[in-house]
Amino acid sequence: MIPASITEQIPIRADDHGRLRVGNTRVLLDLVIYSFRLGNTPETITGQYPSLSLDDVYLSIGYYLRHRDEVDAYLRQQEAETFRRQYEMQHPPTLTREILLARLDAQQKPGTG
Repeated sequence: MIPASITEQIPIRADDHGRLRVGNTRVLLDLVIYSFRLGNTPETITGQYPSLSLDDVYLSIGYYLRHRDEVDAYLRQQEAETFRRQYEMQHPPTLTREILLARLDAQQKPGTG
């Protein structure tokens, strides 16, 4: 007989950087959900990421389907952060801390600026 109240541990955890990972793996929840959105089955997803267990993938997708708004907001945040990092790598700031400190030092010297 199945107990009347079943509780299942959701295999999603936040790493040290706040990124959500599935199970005890380094696989990001983002990757599982994007693959699912592309129409891949949990079985296909475990083929793509062999460190994942099939039950962890099913539970993660189930969590996503029950909490779609929250997970979609998290995914948008991650996409924005990824875009920001890529942009900053391609367009490094021209005004560095060293330049600012040199300007401040020049302003504070008597007889200048």
